[in-house]
This record gives sequence, structure tokens and C-alpha cells, in this order.
Amino acid sequence: MGPVLLSDADLDKAAPAAPVALRPTAIQSVDRALTLLELIASAGGDVGLNELAARAELNPSTCHHLLATLAQRGYVAKAPGRRYRLGSRMLAFSQACLRQVDLPQRAAPYLEKINEATGETVHLAILQGDELMTVAKRDARHAVRVDAGTVGKSDAAHATATGKAILAWLPEPEIERIVAARGLRAFTPNTITTFPTLIEELRSVRREGFAMDREEFQPFVVCVGAPIRDLTGAVVGSISASTPVFRATEEHLTLMRAEVVGATRLLSDELGHAAAA
Repeated sequence: MGPVLLSDADLDKAAPAAPVALRPTAIQSVDRALTLLELIASAGGDVGLNELAARAELNPSTCHHLLATLAQRGYVAKAPGRRYRLGSRMLAFSQACLRQVDLPQRAAPYLEKINEATGETVHLAILQGDELMTVAKRDARHAVRVDAGTVGKSDAAHATATGKAILAWLPEPEIERIVAARGLRAFTPNTITTFPTLIEELRSVRREGFAMDREEFQPFVVCVGAPIRDLTGAVVGSISASTPVFRATEEHLTLMRAEVVGATRLLSDELGHAAAA
């Protein structure tokens, strides 16, 4: 049985909330629901019911009913321990926004900066449905370069830094759907090929804020990737830098991480993430 939908009057009668400052002409239930979405987006991870209620100045019961409605529509997803994260429906909004802002054009100067600073191949990728797609690329400036371009990556979200940087912030049911559709193909002996191992890897990506591909998609190639966020906080794409393993010293990887993470944060800010946070 699905959640029982209550009216605003029922919610307030059952559980009076602390006063929330409404914008002029705002509809209270809509305003509250949007506040909850903004709080979850800005958290960058799962958020507990009680924390959301406190930050939104809502009674926990009211907060629970609003979240149940949002979950029913796919805008939030339940996580273990009465916690919540953004749902897969937010990705559809993000992709619609991308079609309007032209992500490759907006990302171009950031790709160029990473390429200049590291000298390495740089990729911009998005998840289109369940396919990983490279939508822009800058070639390495070295004589010896890697070619991890657009070919063969549609099934490689689990094996690439760009893919893992996107998957890590999706709800687990959405990850399950993608894996069911695309599988966990072994591109190299280092590729992750089991779902529990992938989930553990994605948790690590969430903690660190960036993803690594250590010869998982191509032998002798190491990549660093980080997510791009939009106004809602949803991950709408990712950027990675790739280097041959013989150049992958700790010093060079530190430079690559700094450049990729810094660029994706600035691009996310440009897309409105900082203003929403």
C-alpha cells in the first residue's frame, strides 16, 4: 500500500509545524516540499528525517508525509535508517536543463584549463538513459598519449572515472537498473564485476569527492574523474583526466585530482549549484 496523501490542513492539524517564513503568494505545501528538496541537494549525501525536519522547521510527522509524497513521485529516494536522497526523477530535470544550457559549450574553458595544467587527455561525459556518453574531449599534449575516447564506453560506467563519478550520486535502485540493462563487463582484469563491490567503490567516491580508474577500462591507463552538479544539486555529468600508467606518479595524480575537482566545482557553481547550496 502506498503512502496516504494528506491535505495541508490535515498535516497541520495532525502535527503543527514550527513557523516557516513564506515567500509572498507562496503555497505552503509546495514551498515546504521545495525546501526539503533543496536541503537534500545541498547535503551532498543521505540526510536523516529528523535533521531535515529540524532544518526545514517542520514537525517530523509533517516532514515524513511530504517526503513520502516526493518519494512516491520519484523526486526523493529512501535510504536505510530513515534517511533520504535525491530520486531518479531529478535526473530527468537535470538533463532537460542541460539541453538548455549546452553543457559542452559551458564546460569548454574548464576542459582546456585541465588540459593545459596537466598536459593529459580530458573527457566530458554524461549519462544518457543508461548509456555513458563522451560529449567533448581534449587530446593530451604529450607525444605519448592515451586514447580512451568515445568508442566502447556506453557499457562502461562501472569501469571509468567519468562513469563512477556520475553513478556514485544516483539512488541505489537507479544503479541497479543501469547494471541490469548494461551489465558489469570485464574490460580488464582490474574491472569491477560484482554489484556489492561496485556499491562499495561508489561509496568511496562519495566520501572522497572524486573517482579513480586504475587500469579498469584500458590497460596501462589511469584516470581521475569528478562530478558536475546543477542548480538542484543533481549530478549531470563528469570530467576526467587520463594518463599513461608510467606518468601516474603520486605527484602527477595529485595535480590531476586538484585540477579536475577544482574545475568541476567551478563549473557546478556556474550552473547554479553554489547559489542553491
